[in-house]
Amino acid sequence: MSEVTDLLLQYVGYETTSQEDSQSYPSTPGQLVLLRLLLAQLQELGLEADMDQYGYVTATVPTNRATPQPAVCLIAHVDTSPAVSGKDVKPRVVAYRGGDVPLGNGYVLSPADYPHLNDYIGQHLVVTDGSTLLGADDKAGVAEIMAAVRYLLAHPEVPRPTLKIAFTPDEEVGMGVAHFDVAKFGADFGYTVDGGKLGEINYECFNAAQVKVIVTGKSIHPGDAYGKMVNAIDVFCEFHAALPEGERPATTYGYKGFYMADVMEGSVDEATAKYILRDHDKGLLEAKKDYVRQIADRLNAKYGAGTVVLEIRDQYANMSFAAAEHPALVDNARRAFTAAGVEPFVQPIRGGTDGASLTYRGLPCFNLSTGGHNFHGRFEYIPVESMEKMVQVLVGLVGLFVR
Repeated sequence: MSEVTDLLLQYVGYETTSQEDSQSYPSTPGQLVLLRLLLAQLQELGLEADMDQYGYVTATVPTNRATPQPAVCLIAHVDTSPAVSGKDVKPRVVAYRGGDVPLGNGYVLSPADYPHLNDYIGQHLVVTDGSTLLGADDKAGVAEIMAAVRYLLAHPEVPRPTLKIAFTPDEEVGMGVAHFDVAKFGADFGYTVDGGKLGEINYECFNAAQVKVIVTGKSIHPGDAYGKMVNAIDVFCEFHAALPEGERPATTYGYKGFYMADVMEGSVDEATAKYILRDHDKGLLEAKKDYVRQIADRLNAKYGAGTVVLEIRDQYANMSFAAAEHPALVDNARRAFTAAGVEPFVQPIRGGTDGASLTYRGLPCFNLSTGGHNFHGRFEYIPVESMEKMVQVLVGLVGLFVR
């Protein structure tokens, strides 16, 4: 197997599921275990590498040019989504000949459900056993960056600028760079390696907000409830039913935003839920926030003040403004993919990356593919050949910034 494949198979063996509402940072201790391994691997390569109090692992690959060079960064996150278990991941590599791939545990990866599988007939796929996600989001990005660094160090004849590396925790719960010291990191611009299909370039993402809905009911024996009970579950159901049915993730695509119920629990006495609101257009996201407030106001008028309380917080913003300011980031990404024999394509992200927050904080940082598919689920897979191409792309890309 190739070096990048070996690295991915090693990294997915670490349980690094992040956890929302954790009081620690990183949110789960398993992330630190993998981050310490990455620190050790970077130091073994002879690099100046460090892990700070928040778990951020950073390293510098010095330029091999005699003249001053820009500092280009490559960033990936180590945590995996809490949507599906990331414990005891059992990956395997299958030679794909077409048709269904039995994963195990009764699950089947099928081109009937995922037609893009047909693009990889004759290639090798890293898949799960159906009991967990794979974790290629974003351990494939970590592996690709690490493999590219190893290649550059082993081939000093390949021109390179100053290269800044960062591996981050908690991206999946929206806290990936919450404590990241941009000034200390010292990069001028760069890329996160956290995308999907090979060739993808992202410089547009959602504007994002989270809404916590807290419904307070009035519990009383159901035999004596007439005119007295306010069932918090019923009120929450009214809230949810008032949201536009056609503006949910399963019914939207492209630039259209959505409302999504993410977590819900409750009883007659109290119900709580978390929603994520998304839109590429900032004004439309603000309209979504206003709409959930209007629903809450109507329910409070019906059931009493304070029955429904909303806590709304912004999570990240669209980084599209930076594309006009830094056209070389897109142009060079296109050139690097093309030189590696890959057709590049620009795609708006229906999500976000660490790069979106970094861009707003003065570090322009667009997103590139890892090559993976079906992230955050049991049917996640990534072609070995796509990972190998991404290593080639990264090596070529950073060289394009050499002056």
